[in-house]
Amino acid sequence: MSFYHLIKQVLQLTGKMVLFSVSLLLLSGCSVGPDHSEPDNEVKISEWSTNSLQQSENLLIVSTPIKSDWWTLFEDPLLTLLEKELEKKNLDLQLAMSRIAESRAILGVTESNQSPELSVGGSYSRYGLSENGKFAALGAPTRANNFWQVGFDASWELDLWGKFDRENESAMAQLIASQYGQRGVYVAISAELARTYLQLRGVQAELELTRNNRDIAKHTLVLTESRERNGVGTRFETSTSKAELASIKAMLPQLQQRRNKLMNALALLLGEKPHALDDRLKGAIPLPSLPKEIPVGVPSELAHRRPDILKSEAELHAATADIGVAKANFYPRIAINGQLGVDAFEYQDLSSWSSRFFSIGPTVYLPIFQGEALTKKLKLTEIKQKSAAIRYRQTVLKAWHEVDNALTYTAAQVQQNTELVVAYEQNKEAFNVAERNFQEGVADYLQVLTAQRNVLVSETKLNINKTQSTLSLVNLYKALGGGWN
Repeated sequence: MSFYHLIKQVLQLTGKMVLFSVSLLLLSGCSVGPDHSEPDNEVKISEWSTNSLQQSENLLIVSTPIKSDWWTLFEDPLLTLLEKELEKKNLDLQLAMSRIAESRAILGVTESNQSPELSVGGSYSRYGLSENGKFAALGAPTRANNFWQVGFDASWELDLWGKFDRENESAMAQLIASQYGQRGVYVAISAELARTYLQLRGVQAELELTRNNRDIAKHTLVLTESRERNGVGTRFETSTSKAELASIKAMLPQLQQRRNKLMNALALLLGEKPHALDDRLKGAIPLPSLPKEIPVGVPSELAHRRPDILKSEAELHAATADIGVAKANFYPRIAINGQLGVDAFEYQDLSSWSSRFFSIGPTVYLPIFQGEALTKKLKLTEIKQKSAAIRYRQTVLKAWHEVDNALTYTAAQVQQNTELVVAYEQNKEAFNVAERNFQEGVADYLQVLTAQRNVLVSETKLNINKTQSTLSLVNLYKALGGGWN
């Protein structure tokens, strides 16, 4: 028999086994275990709560589509530039990308389980029987011999019950979940950068206000000292003026420390060393104002824009597929194994046709008793699937609350701003009147001091409100899943 006829015979046997396997696949039907379907929640994001859409004269919430680069609404070129750098430099994003690569590699491993395995190997051994052993007593030769073997091994496990399909389905869902996880990191990090940047601008504005009030306090001190020297004022007025100046000066180091800390926080977000961004950020820029119109999209888009919702659904999909894998372990497993090669006692005989050997045939594995291990594993996967379903519902409900709270807070900050502007203007007018009366000698210094403090408090509150208003918009777009398409 020639080597060609040997290969032909092996292929014929293999073809019969493949036909047998296909027949089993047709009889087995579809994959075992439940199929994933879109979760059915009692939590329906159908419309925003009317309580959260509090319109005001200075704010209009509209249902137009959300821009992926929502931070451009602030019209701050430096913020826009930093957001562009963030995507390339942030280490958390790079770490999330590595997790995607890990999930993709796991998917590749599970997909390879469906492919036939082919390996080649060879062995050499020298052995001899004991002259006093049982084989020698039966007449077997006891002299030492060499034994050579070279051949191919092939194996292919049939996916009769869809186990491999379910494993691939689970791995693919995990890959999708890791991709949405990376998107979620991007949404959170881009919002964090905008929040830190706006806080920095707020602190810088407060620092500037404090310096202006320090200059006013210095001017007032000069005035009170002059009045005391001329016998018009009192030592009490001078001492009080000095104390006020010292109190204002004491605020500056703390504000400078907060400013430096925020600049370092931005540097860390961009993967830079401390103080790397100081030259770009030290110049005080006025806080941006809120836009007249705030686009929030349509409510039905929320579940498709929030990466955490999509990630949670993908994890539920993976958990559902794992049930199918656990159920498939209860059924028989059939694999086709084959060998083809040569072996001989002498090395030169390996090339001889008479040294050939081959084998091909199915291997059947049927689990009978494993101490309820398979049952417990199935129960565990079903519990995990139920937990994933609960987490999905919890994520959707949390998203709904976050959006509602962010809308309400944004509207409240805008309304508060209107009243704070009125309070600041009135306190400033009162301070001007008190200072003029003090210079004319018709009012004491206590009125000036009180009016000055009221102006400082009003300015600080107004600056905090402006900062919180911009931060509320950042929180709103984070809640809406802004920052990606």
